[in-house]
Amino acid sequence: MKTQNVSRTVLAAGVGAVLAATALLYVPELVGQGPPPPPGPAERATIAAHAGAQAALPDLAALITDREKWLRAHPDDDASWAALGAAYTERGTRIGDVRDYPRAERALKRSLAERPAARGNVDAQLGLGALAGARGDWKTAKEWGERVRKAEPGRWPAYPVLIDAYNGLGDYEAARKASEKLEELHAGAVVRARAAQAYRNRGWREDADAAALDAAALAETDAEKAASLGRLGDLAWERGEAAEALARYGSALRLVRDHGPSLAGRARALAGLGRTDEALRDWRAALARLPLPEYLLEAGELYEAVGLDREARALYERLRTGAWVRGEVAQGLLDADHGEPAAAVVRLRAEWARGHRSVAVADALGWALYRAGQPQEALGYAKRATDEGLRSALFTYHLGEIERALGQTGPARRHLEQALRINPVFSPLHARRAEQALTALGELSDELPKELRPEPPAGSAKAAEPKDSAAPKEAAEGAPEADAKVSGTAASGTAASGTEASGTEASEAAASGASRE
Repeated sequence: MKTQNVSRTVLAAGVGAVLAATALLYVPELVGQGPPPPPGPAERATIAAHAGAQAALPDLAALITDREKWLRAHPDDDASWAALGAAYTERGTRIGDVRDYPRAERALKRSLAERPAARGNVDAQLGLGALAGARGDWKTAKEWGERVRKAEPGRWPAYPVLIDAYNGLGDYEAARKASEKLEELHAGAVVRARAAQAYRNRGWREDADAAALDAAALAETDAEKAASLGRLGDLAWERGEAAEALARYGSALRLVRDHGPSLAGRARALAGLGRTDEALRDWRAALARLPLPEYLLEAGELYEAVGLDREARALYERLRTGAWVRGEVAQGLLDADHGEPAAAVVRLRAEWARGHRSVAVADALGWALYRAGQPQEALGYAKRATDEGLRSALFTYHLGEIERALGQTGPARRHLEQALRINPVFSPLHARRAEQALTALGELSDELPKELRPEPPAGSAKAAEPKDSAAPKEAAEGAPEADAKVSGTAASGTAASGTEASGTEASEAAASGASRE
């Protein structure tokens, strides 16, 4: 897996928070007596937004149409321009259509023209922050978010914008503080989703899963619940539990059958389980629904791994020539592994110089430098990517290969084995290469004390042998056991503890009672 899959659904949650702040809660005019009519699609989208929930895409489209029509007759309505801009941004993010972003920018700037920021137009400023984040312009997103926070510190939708911006800039401490402030100000699925992201970034896997289960249980709409269940699938996949991930993605797709992130997640889980034909089918569906740069790269590598080189090259070319936002990491990794590594270095150095210093950019730049024949410089970036806390099999594999190139045999063996322990099928290409690299390094000397020997990768013959009770743990300092199952009940609002429970059963339970198939 080439990128951090949780980030896309988390970003959508942040854009939805901005829509919640800007949407107009209008009430249909009642004629005569009797109960009010049921809400129409546009009103459903507005009600969902005010609850901090994702609206169904058809309802979101109806809201856009409704505001466009209203504004033709009332062009001086700054609040409606802000709501329209936020809705464009959310739709563009959720369907991967960048054409909505210029529309969003025009609407938001028109809102500020009708009512400037100096006169308190916070909604348009929030919208511009979310739009900058959707475009991957983290510095601008941070500036808008901090303006709103300064003007109205209690305005909770500012904090998802800031969390995304800080993460994109690699300022994880600021992101954690913003997450804590968001929890003080607001409750609900969007807040628990943010908590899951923060725990994941620190390597606290059990806590991340518990918070994501809370988000699924608290979701207000099928669209939001599908996003939450897809996030649970991502977490299961990242810790190497392909079968559990498959079940969680399946739960999401039963709610929203064309949910793009879950189609992509199910494709990678099926590939990890060896069900290649089904995986290729789902990749085709995912790319038709949500053609993101990271999905093109991942699908292309599966095609390459199974010998379908022509199809792989077509996807790589589509990625290489597309007009993408937030595509620098995927394009850099494409050049590093399947093109010109020197070009990847130039691209990713430019991204780093922009201040975009997330672990994803650090890892990609380190890998590009290694592939371009500069392993010594690569090592610092690779260590930065793995030191933050996120437990990524791909990042750890990259570090191991860089160390192997530098002749650091012990650390290389340790990190290559660790990558395969985190997720033994993390990539259709690179998992196999990690195994080959370990074979090339050879066995450890018999003279090495047993307590210093690393645990063998999951699934290997040696992994089945009895383990010494003093084997070293891989969990981050201060974190719960990294590979423990999630426990407790959903919607607890706290870290899981107590009796162990199956993550799949818990996610299915979270889905029940909310599905309206």
